[in-house]
Amino acid sequence: MLRVELVAVGTKPPSWVLEGVEQYVSRMRHECHFDIREIKTSDRNRKLSVSAHQEAEAESILAALQPSARIIAMDSQGKNWSTEQLAQKIENWSQTASHLQFVIGGPDGLSRAVLDRADDTWSLSALTFPHFLVRVLLSEQIYRALMVNANHPYHK
Repeated sequence: MLRVELVAVGTKPPSWVLEGVEQYVSRMRHECHFDIREIKTSDRNRKLSVSAHQEAEAESILAALQPSARIIAMDSQGKNWSTEQLAQKIENWSQTASHLQFVIGGPDGLSRAVLDRADDTWSLSALTFPHFLVRVLLSEQIYRALMVNANHPYHK
């Protein structure tokens, strides 16, 4: 069974985020094993540069990435995909990898090292979203793409 994992910077999301993600996780139990690996956010009380915060988070992110997984970085500079394109990508990726890791950065985004390690870089939108909200949006889009691939009417 396909394993989909969000490697996400930030711990202790609000309850509405947990509830929103769980709505989609429960719906896709037959299509994939879905979970979230949380990475501690760099301490923003420390007066560091944006890149220093990104690098601090990158250490933990890179350690969490699996060599056999397909890595998809979430970044505003990434490519925009339609739902149908995402569905096709998931179908293609699952032919060569049984584990997909979607990486969500913290308040300052992802470091260059993480972006360079990624196999693909995807942007949900030209808009900027709070990193906890991206968990809900990404969970729904993965569910929707899986339903497209299963010819389920959810996407209609």
